[in-house]
Parts: sequence; C-alpha cells; structure tokens
Amino acid sequence: MRRRYGMALEDYLESEVVVAVAATAAVLSPRVRGVLRRGAVYGLAGVLRAGDAISSAAPTVSQGAQQAAASAASTVQDVAGQARAVAEGATDARTTDGEPR
Repeated sequence: MRRRYGMALEDYLESEVVVAVAATAAVLSPRVRGVLRRGAVYGLAGVLRAGDAISSAAPTVSQGAQQAAASAASTVQDVAGQARAVAEGATDARTTDGEPR
C-alpha cells in the first residue's frame, strides 16, 4: 500500500494556510513590502497628526470649561442676591408685632 503525502484543495483554503501564504508572499515580495511600509508610515503619520490635534484642542476645551464654571458661579451669586433681597423685602413688609400691614 502506497501512501500519498499531499495537500488537498480544501487544505489550501483553510484560514491558517491562507494567512501563512499571505505572510510568506509579503516577506518575499519587494512590492508588497514597499506597500506595507508605506501604509505603516502613513498610518503612523495619521496617528501623530490626530494626537497633535487633540493636544492643541485640550487647552481650548479647558478654557471653555473654566469660563462656563465662572459664568455658572456668577449666575448662582446673582440669584442668591435676588433671593436675599426678596426675603428682606418680605420682612420689611411686616410690622414689629408680626402682623402684616
């Protein structure tokens, strides 16, 4: 009995085999290596530009948040002052014996 050691067509279509073949082609082909290298360079440049954009926007966002907090604090102080004035006006409307005028 003779045994045959070969790969059937189905074996070539398994995901592990496809990945291995693609990796081998990438390592051995100068054109593919150039494309991969160029893609890596452009990808890294994109990441660096995105990082720069985020870091340059951070102070603007921080400054906007500080201004919003200061505006909210000013509004709270104004409302508290108005509430105090209303409360004082209500006490002034009463006579000393506690009866309304």
